[in-house]
Amino acid sequence: MTAVRPETTARPSTGTSFPTGFVWGAATAAYQVEGAAAEDGRTPSIWDTFSHTPGKVLNGDTGDIAADHYHRYRDDVALMKDLGLKAYRFSVSWSRVQPTGRGPAVERGLDFYRWLTDELLAAGITPVATLYHWDLPQELEDAGGWPHRDTAHRFAEYAEMTARALGDRVGVWTTLNEPWCSAFLGYGSGVHAPGRTDPAATLRAAHHLNLAHGQAVGALRSVLPASAQTSITLNLHQVRPLTGSPEDAEAARRIDAVGNRIFTGPILDGAYPQDLLDDTAHLVDWGTLVHDGDLAEIFRPLDVLGVNYYAPTVVSHSADGAATKNDGHGASEHSPWTGSDHVAFHLANDQLTAMNWAIDASGLHTLLTGLAASHPELPLMVTENGAAFDDYVSPEGRVNDPRRIAYLHAHLDAVRRAVADGADVRGYFLWSLLDNFEWSYGYSKRFGAVYVDYGTQRRIPKESAHWYAGVIRANALPSAG
Repeated sequence: MTAVRPETTARPSTGTSFPTGFVWGAATAAYQVEGAAAEDGRTPSIWDTFSHTPGKVLNGDTGDIAADHYHRYRDDVALMKDLGLKAYRFSVSWSRVQPTGRGPAVERGLDFYRWLTDELLAAGITPVATLYHWDLPQELEDAGGWPHRDTAHRFAEYAEMTARALGDRVGVWTTLNEPWCSAFLGYGSGVHAPGRTDPAATLRAAHHLNLAHGQAVGALRSVLPASAQTSITLNLHQVRPLTGSPEDAEAARRIDAVGNRIFTGPILDGAYPQDLLDDTAHLVDWGTLVHDGDLAEIFRPLDVLGVNYYAPTVVSHSADGAATKNDGHGASEHSPWTGSDHVAFHLANDQLTAMNWAIDASGLHTLLTGLAASHPELPLMVTENGAAFDDYVSPEGRVNDPRRIAYLHAHLDAVRRAVADGADVRGYFLWSLLDNFEWSYGYSKRFGAVYVDYGTQRRIPKESAHWYAGVIRANALPSAG
């Protein structure tokens, strides 16, 4: 098995190149691409239930078929090889491997991931497995979901059984992808599955996701070879106050606490920050929620930290007494920013993607260099970065996406500059390999480097895919975007 961690961390040799051994990859998530929602023993996850609930997903779209990666993975791996990808970050469907979240694994479900990883290895592509990308088995949600402490224990058991099955093929393991979204969008604003809107449940879910991560790291290390790497991927918010006023600085502090430090505190520093506890004490009794030994479980050394970045988070004080809801995460009458009232959200500029997210690569540089300064011993990996635009196939059969190329050029340059400034960034995973089911936006948003015609499942590499392949070949950016 091949590690994604280079043996050296040599600095770039020219103004546009990346370190020797820099890992170039692309990423997907199980529910967004696999399809085969009821095949080979798979049972519903919370996203199956949510997407089949009228009014929850745009146009009533579901992930039942998605990009049909389950049946087309060989062709998709061939595409990856053609593009020169060195690594592929995919997620494992918990409902496919362990349908009820309890009991023995379903071998047919594990077989899919065995076949996928074998195909990747044969193509010279490193498999990078994420154990959880938001698709909790519905039976575990019915039993209480992430606000229920037992879910963390179930996750550790699932992690161990999956690692026992795939540990001879996969050397890089991520426990959770973006637990902030799982907790705060799933249980706070309700725009993600399971669609609950309970502030106290949001905070309980966040703690139990942290606990699940820590217990899973222990479970993974108990069965994997010593060379295996463990990580977590966080969508850290690059928070900026709108003005230099003390009120806006306070708004930024609160969002940083509930958006970032609720995870980085216990995972990277061994404790929840006191200001977070104070901000949310009226919603949850942290002394009861956090059991003796929990923080030690959570605070396990990581081999690498995955960082997802799309846009900065610009905030100001809101005098009207209620948090503004247009924060880029989806429309809801309920704020995901639990315990952070009196905060308004703003766009960093008027250069927007199809998601109405501001395009600002400087935030990625700031995020990476800030992490390097606060945790210099911790290697970093950009595990998601990309943009959705209104892509279409031309009469000539091409997908020209110059805005995505410009976006990628700017953000890859931000990564390169962060490395030059001392950040130990080991690689970059483009989001996403394929157009796919974009959660509550259904199939209306296209993030892929490869265009998917959902009616025929035809794949067409976009111009940005060819551009990215050139970057990979050169291990450097071209002189202009």
